[in-house]
Amino acid sequence: MLYAVRNGGSAVGYCSLSIGCGTRDEEGFHSGITHFTEHTLFKGTAKKSASVINSYLDRLGGELNAYTTKEEIVLHATVLKEDIRKAESLLMELVTGPRFPEKQVETERGVVIDEINSCKDNPWEEAYDKFEERLFTGHPLSRPVLGTADSVSAITSEELLRFVEEKFRPERMAFSLVAPVDEAKAEGEIRKMASRFFPGKVAEASSLRPPLFVRTAPPFDEMVEQGNHEVNAVIGGIAPSLYEERERMATILLANILGGPASNSILNESLRERGGWVYNVECTYTQYSDTGIVAISLGCEKDNVRKCCAAVRKEILRLQMFPLSEARLKAAKKQLLGQLAISSDNGETQCLSMGKSLLSYGSVTPESTTKAKIEAVSSEDIQAAACRVFGSDNLCRLIYF
Repeated sequence: MLYAVRNGGSAVGYCSLSIGCGTRDEEGFHSGITHFTEHTLFKGTAKKSASVINSYLDRLGGELNAYTTKEEIVLHATVLKEDIRKAESLLMELVTGPRFPEKQVETERGVVIDEINSCKDNPWEEAYDKFEERLFTGHPLSRPVLGTADSVSAITSEELLRFVEEKFRPERMAFSLVAPVDEAKAEGEIRKMASRFFPGKVAEASSLRPPLFVRTAPPFDEMVEQGNHEVNAVIGGIAPSLYEERERMATILLANILGGPASNSILNESLRERGGWVYNVECTYTQYSDTGIVAISLGCEKDNVRKCCAAVRKEILRLQMFPLSEARLKAAKKQLLGQLAISSDNGETQCLSMGKSLLSYGSVTPESTTKAKIEAVSSEDIQAAACRVFGSDNLCRLIYF
């Protein structure tokens, strides 16, 4: 297990326990078991019932939560600084002593299936999930995080216990803490606590990197009739992995320039402000250990879908053909660095980011290092990223209408 502690300088503490086990690791198990495990970890341990777990931090004014991705499960808690040891201990207990009582599993099964069905009512989200599933056809990353109603219905308490026993190993875990504490002392205390929960098993996390994913299937351009009022389109392709450092930084900038959260992103100005064709358009970059995905997502009226797709093609071509000016590049870097600085000012965001960095790289990347890497990106790097991600041999499109 890897550890990282940062002095947060406030009255609140944040801690997270990240497990390098996600949807892509479900071979031999029913689809969706990772997400279902995350839900049912709170349903009872050898020492605490579900009701005790649910109220353990709540009665202190704290919060306990968790989420699942295609590569990890993350449990995290927010408490007052004087209660941080209780939160740390609870996270450790949840991953080392779950019992998955059958009655509680059945109750949570209904909750998860309802979550699966509710996603069908969100065509924006469903279109993206289907795009990613189609993009990674035949690869573990194609598996849906939630699974299906049928697969979740087949998961048993015994299978959940087997999954935890096989996947929840300390060498695949990282613990991070942001709180007003002495960093060295707090890390020592966490290590001692981990030794109690993992007697004789606490090992440093291994940084095994899978080989880079290479898509062999041809690009796709598909339209799926759903009978929706709004058309939802996803346009994008395979992108650099977590470990393609220079290309990754250029792609982060590219996605932010093209369709980041700021209102001055290229696609927001083109499709929303000037065209008035969409309520929302975004470009996201999701990074995995062996690959990545850049996706432009938009929703519009049926009469506007052709205009939107043509405008997207035009802006992509412009980025491929013409490098950014020095002034535009400098402004783009300042904007991204500002967004990162504001985001990292949040203790919870810091804590979760530290856990991700520990699992991915074996250490927490200093903010100064990240800043230097962003500053090193050239206009030509961004142009190359646009050509790679949106090249004709890589560009895919899925339209739900």
